[in-house]
Amino acid sequence: MSNRVEKLVIVGSGPAGHTAAIYSARADLSPLMFEGFMAGGVAAGGQLTTTNDVENYPGFPEGVNGPEMMDLFRQQSLRFGTRILTETVERVDLSRRPFRVTASSGETLTETLIVATGATARRLGIPGEELFWQQGISACAVCDGALPIFRNKVLMVVGGGDTAVEEATHLTKFGTEVIVVHRRDTLRASKIMQQRLLSHPKIRMRWDSVAEEALGDDALKSVRIRNVKSNETNVVEVEGLFYAIGHIPNTGFLDGQLELDDAGYIVTTPGTTRTSVEGVFAAGDVQDKVWRQAVTAAGTGCMAALEVERFLTEKS
Repeated sequence: MSNRVEKLVIVGSGPAGHTAAIYSARADLSPLMFEGFMAGGVAAGGQLTTTNDVENYPGFPEGVNGPEMMDLFRQQSLRFGTRILTETVERVDLSRRPFRVTASSGETLTETLIVATGATARRLGIPGEELFWQQGISACAVCDGALPIFRNKVLMVVGGGDTAVEEATHLTKFGTEVIVVHRRDTLRASKIMQQRLLSHPKIRMRWDSVAEEALGDDALKSVRIRNVKSNETNVVEVEGLFYAIGHIPNTGFLDGQLELDDAGYIVTTPGTTRTSVEGVFAAGDVQDKVWRQAVTAAGTGCMAALEVERFLTEKS
């Protein structure tokens, strides 16, 4: 462990982490970023590295490839002096300042910490999933539903909560029909949202059912589903499969040292990125279970960097 105490360590390298890095580097805070090495099974750069086409981020009128976009974020962070380590943080000690951050290269001391580790979309893990991921399978209807490959096609949503209802309803703007597959015979979503879903002329329910296999050639063409009560299986022709079964916030390394909500997301003071530990800030999807968009994550990354700058000024 070096005797040097960093002013700021950023954990995570998605839009939130890199925006925080750009702002803090330009403020001469010389941030150190741990970008992660396949943390949560996702490459450095976060969930956008698993997305082929990003069409809803400002500044890219023709759209942009997800990995390319995150590489541009990284280049901009480096340009302003961010130091980046391709390591995954294993644990932190937030019991006192300076905080201790432990990765494979050893321990780092830091006066402030921004947690921007994101949340990983739950997947089904069915046969064909890896082959057709972003070739017909997605975990974000709001992000991907408007893409040309899904327009005027039959689409399928797996899930039964509020998110599934919202995403299925959203997809009716683009698909000719939306099939909702739910393993139970009732939805978990709120009553008003259920009514909206069940009364929609474009939506068809497949109750007591689960998706078991994704089928196709160069892109998704159909999904094999099974009725959990009768055990009967059949193949449904769809060209879009959307998972709406939740996300897992990447907070395990914190070991309960920050206040989390019931779903495991970091609790921040409303209107800020401040956490339950003074000097620790959280940005992006790790503290946002509602919007989960690249642009909103970037916004909170900006907020976190500005709050760190003010915090350090007040403490100096």
